[in-house]
Amino acid sequence: MTDRAVYVSLEGLRRRGWSDRMVRELLGGPDVRGWGVRQVSRAPVLLYQLTRVEAVERARTSVAPRLMARRRRQAVLAALRVEPIRVPMLPRAELERRAVLYRRQVAAGAEQDAGGLVRWQVGYLRQALRSYDALLDGLGTATGRADAERLLRHRVYRAIAQAYPWLAEECARRLRDPGGRR
Repeated sequence: MTDRAVYVSLEGLRRRGWSDRMVRELLGGPDVRGWGVRQVSRAPVLLYQLTRVEAVERARTSVAPRLMARRRRQAVLAALRVEPIRVPMLPRAELERRAVLYRRQVAAGAEQDAGGLVRWQVGYLRQALRSYDALLDGLGTATGRADAERLLRHRVYRAIAQAYPWLAEECARRLRDPGGRR
């Protein structure tokens, strides 16, 4: 006679959240096959050893979050690679005007140094493209987010440099020194 306290039936697995496919793929065949004495039909009873079921459940719960995070990271990186970066195209004088206004909003009282207008133009354009940062939503603070932020930063600055060639040097500087001054 089998001690039912250490076994789980197929119905018991379903109550624990297992699908038939999960049972086939993760547990394989039953540990014990028998005939139910209380069943109306004479269908076989399939029993799975509880310790084996629990071990698979523990492994799934420890691996699943990492697997989901990796899949999410891969999906975000794939989206970042193909998402077109649309830089607003402005006449040079209008870009300069907006950059000056942006500077006044962000850094009131800051001195403007040589090359400062170019820095503020790139800063303004980067700010105008902040909507692309939403592509990073759902990523944690782990390495995956850092990789995605780096990819997005490169794509945005390359797009700005392509749209405004006179800003290419400043874009390259920001890519070399992401934490540097404006």
